[in-house]
Amino acid sequence: MNDAHPEAQSPALKNLDMDRLKRLADFLFEVGMLRKTPRTGYQFLGTGSENVAEHSFRTAVTGYVLAEMAGADTARTTLLCLFHDLHEARTADFNYVNRMYNSSDRTRALRDATAGTGLSEGILSLWEELETTESLEAQLAQDADQIDFILNLKEQADLGNTYATKWLESALQRLRTPQGKALAEKISTTDQSDWWFLGPDTSWWTRKNGKKKE
Repeated sequence: MNDAHPEAQSPALKNLDMDRLKRLADFLFEVGMLRKTPRTGYQFLGTGSENVAEHSFRTAVTGYVLAEMAGADTARTTLLCLFHDLHEARTADFNYVNRMYNSSDRTRALRDATAGTGLSEGILSLWEELETTESLEAQLAQDADQIDFILNLKEQADLGNTYATKWLESALQRLRTPQGKALAEKISTTDQSDWWFLGPDTSWWTRKNGKKKE
């Protein structure tokens, strides 16, 4: 009987380069920095907060939704969204005021982050597609980025921040696709609590101490 672990006998694992494995480990630790990287625009809005990882997650889900609506490639759109702010683990997040005085080499940051991982070609290809914004999927991904922001603004507006309403009007004008515009318009008129407050089982709102109100 061979006492070696099954993994040790796998040809695929035998052929893995140890240097590449180390770089992949480094890369995944770097991705974790997005959880610790705040989105900085909220300091001007006055309320709300999120980190880049949180933003990227809902942007990716939104991208999938938009791609379904548009009949586009859902997987590619979702990947474009997932990696769209990956560089910010190194560059941090620059809001619109910051950008008047600062610049960053985002492509270089991605190139350095993926060097030696074997992921450079795929991720940099997604980045180039997103930056040129010629494909439908890239346009949908750009809209998904804005719609996540619009969702946050609507949440803050519903909680009483009047500045969020002004920002929301401006953000709606940045959308590119018919699908993005239609979804964002509906978001702007939907109360952020409707999904649970007016959900399918709302009977407990009419109950007190476990008994239905008369």
